[in-house]
Amino acid sequence: MALPGLRGTEHIGFTVPDLDEADRFFVDIVGAERVYSLGPFAHETGDWMLEHMNVDPRTVMRRLTFYRVGTGANFEVFEFDAADGARPQPRNSDIGGHHLAFYVDDLDAAVDYLRANDIRILGEPTASGNASSGQRWVYFLSPWGMQFELVSFPDGKAYERDSPVLLWHPAHPAE
Repeated sequence: MALPGLRGTEHIGFTVPDLDEADRFFVDIVGAERVYSLGPFAHETGDWMLEHMNVDPRTVMRRLTFYRVGTGANFEVFEFDAADGARPQPRNSDIGGHHLAFYVDDLDAAVDYLRANDIRILGEPTASGNASSGQRWVYFLSPWGMQFELVSFPDGKAYERDSPVLLWHPAHPAE
């Protein structure tokens, strides 16, 4: 059984506290392409926001912007005025915790670039083991504290030698 017609991930949506700040980060630092913006959306009456987005009915979606990021999924980035107040950003260990990983060809050059742009790197690049041997990674934080990861495995990962199914790879998107 599978979801009928499934092709893959079209976009990843997430909320930021300041879309102008996020736009500068994604366009100027990451290199994403801004595609279009929409909003604001508000519903003075009824439960549209609750029914369609599972948020307080009086919440206002101030704006959203779509970005194209290399050969991966698009980003849909929201800025809301939450009628019931903003909640703290989840850590990876929290339910709903998350991070977004960018594949880069040269991890060390990418880390140097982020540091030169005053982006906080968490620790030092780490070599993975076991099935992920051949991969190096490091986490970093956006200006608003969202977790991101850089990952690189230019010579592949160990699991690829005998696995009948390979993970999708942004450097080889058609495979």
